[in-house]
Parts: sequence; structure tokens; C-alpha cells
Amino acid sequence: MQVKEAIDQDIWEGFLGKCAERTFLQSWNWGEFWQKNGLSACSDSETRRAGRQGNMVLRLGVFEGDELLGVALVVKVSAKRGTYLLVQHAPIIQKSKLKTEILKAFLWELKKIGKQEGASFIRMAPLWERTGENERMLREFGFRQAPMHANAYEATWKLDITSSEEELLKGMRKTTRYLIRQAMKNPDIQVTQSDRPEDVVMYAQLNEAVATRQQFVPFSKEFIKNEFEIFSKEGEALLFFGKYKGQVVAAALVIFWSGIAFYHQAASLGEFAKLSIPYLVQWEAIREAKRRGCALYDFWGYVDPKKYPNHPWAGPTLFKMGFGGRAFEYMKTQDFVLSLRYWPIALFEKLRRFSRHL
Repeated sequence: MQVKEAIDQDIWEGFLGKCAERTFLQSWNWGEFWQKNGLSACSDSETRRAGRQGNMVLRLGVFEGDELLGVALVVKVSAKRGTYLLVQHAPIIQKSKLKTEILKAFLWELKKIGKQEGASFIRMAPLWERTGENERMLREFGFRQAPMHANAYEATWKLDITSSEEELLKGMRKTTRYLIRQAMKNPDIQVTQSDRPEDVVMYAQLNEAVATRQQFVPFSKEFIKNEFEIFSKEGEALLFFGKYKGQVVAAALVIFWSGIAFYHQAASLGEFAKLSIPYLVQWEAIREAKRRGCALYDFWGYVDPKKYPNHPWAGPTLFKMGFGGRAFEYMKTQDFVLSLRYWPIALFEKLRRFSRHL
């Protein structure tokens, strides 16, 4: 097996299209986004604020002869407290029987790159089923569970949307279906779509208002604009705006990639909650995904609300669950230590996680 950089977009996307577990965080365009944005896609506010600090993007493939066996989009992230290699939702491997050998090849290459670039650790969030076998394999390779996730979900809620709209409505929670229909009947409520990058401003303003109210650091306007521009230029992204009497009170950014729709970003004003506009926005996004021939709708992120009722994602998860579907759980984010500089970073992140009740 040989690890080398992939340079052909069609081959990369074609390989991913044949893999059952995939997200747009491994798409060719997500690499383009990183290169354009220069901002970290990590979950913590310090790294988001770090700005352009030399992030490096590598599209690595494991080959056996001319056959591509696995891929991983790798990003060198430079933040104030340290440099590391980030691998979100990868490596993606077609032949599960070769998983151990492919991971070994990837890790050998990543260790070499990490040491050359002065990285303290490798952070990996693979889309692998959360099983004892996978956990043992990662332990044997020297990985340890990361103190923070990699802003690549470790569990999500997915809905099969190959059924008719009528069947999808029947499969929803009764309350969800009722709220959608009530919003549809209200003449003051309207849901519109946009593929224009300049309309990101409206979403960003709404997101900033929500962030101020809920006291969190949002992704910057530049981050969202660059993400939207990269994917919308190939018809892979739309903004959905929920309006009440002409005012934008709810919005969502949805990525349509490789037969899957991803509900990636959303915001809504709490003072209009009784109008149930986010429910109608979500339903219109699902309908658009069906029109585009998508088979799955990925609600992007899940936490069991019964086990973790106080988790910040518990409320949004209940909202998502109302549309039908089921949970998918993957391996927790893993770290591979490259330097002693890792340990103070890990302690800092652990304390931050506790302070945020995550």
C-alpha cells in the first residue's frame, strides 16, 4: 500500500459516492473551503478567532497499485495553544477487511507529516460504528479519546426521504406534523430559498442575534460566506429563510452533496417560537432535497435527550427527532499524541468542556 496525495476531483468524489458512510466534510469542495477560508472549522472559539495562520490542506489516498482503497482530507490547524492535524469524518474506507492495514498506512504518513509541521497531535473523528472492536483497534494503534470533539458530529439523526411526502408526514411526530400544517396555513409566514452568496448577510445577522442571546461565539460571517460560496457555485448549497410579515425570523443553510442533504447551520429568533416557523423551514428543505433526488436527510448532530437532558443539544435534538428517522452513533473523536506539548492542551480542553456542560 502507498499513501499519496490525490489530485483528481472526479476520482475522489467517485470513490466517496460508493461509500455508505460519508459526509461533505470529506468532499473535494470542503478542502476548497479550507483553502479559501483560512479559518479553523474547529468547535472552540479561540481557534475560530485564530484567523489565517497557515492552515494546510492535504487530500490523502491509500493506493494498492492503481486502486484507491481509502481517503482522508487532512488539515493542519494552527491555533494559539498549539498546532495539530485534523481529520474530520475519516479515514473513509471501502473494504472493511483491510481497515487495519489502511489505518496503519494513513497513520504512518500522518505521523511523518505531523512531525515535519510541528504538530502536537493528530485529531481524528472517523465515521466508524461505535463498537468494542473498533475501540480496541484504535487503542492498539495508540489513539486515546479526545477531550473535545472535532466539530464533526460523533452521532447524528438521519431520515430516509425516499418515501412520498405524504408518507414522510405520516412518519413524523403528531405535534411536528400539526405545527408544519399550521405554519403553512398562516398567510403571514413565507419560506424562501436563495443561492446568492450576498444573502449570507441576512443569515449571519440572525445568527449573531441568537449567539448574543444564548451567549456563544458563532462562526464568523466570512466563514459562513466562504462555505456557502464554495458549495453554491456548483449548485450544492441553499439558504432557506423563514419570514413573518416579511421579516426573516428563521434560517437554515443546507448542503446537498452525493445524494445526501445536510442540515448544517440554522438560527431562529425565540420571540417568534410560537409560530413554529423553523418546522416549516425544515420541511421545505426536506422537500427540496427530495426534488434533487437525495435519498437521505442528515440533521447534523444528535445527543440522546433522555440520557443527557441538560446537554445544549438536547432541545435541538428533540426538534429533529420529530421529523422521523433514527440515530447513528460513531466512534468518539480520537487523539494521537505526537509531542509532550499535547498534555497541557488536553487539560485546557477538558476543563473547557466541563465548564460548558458538554
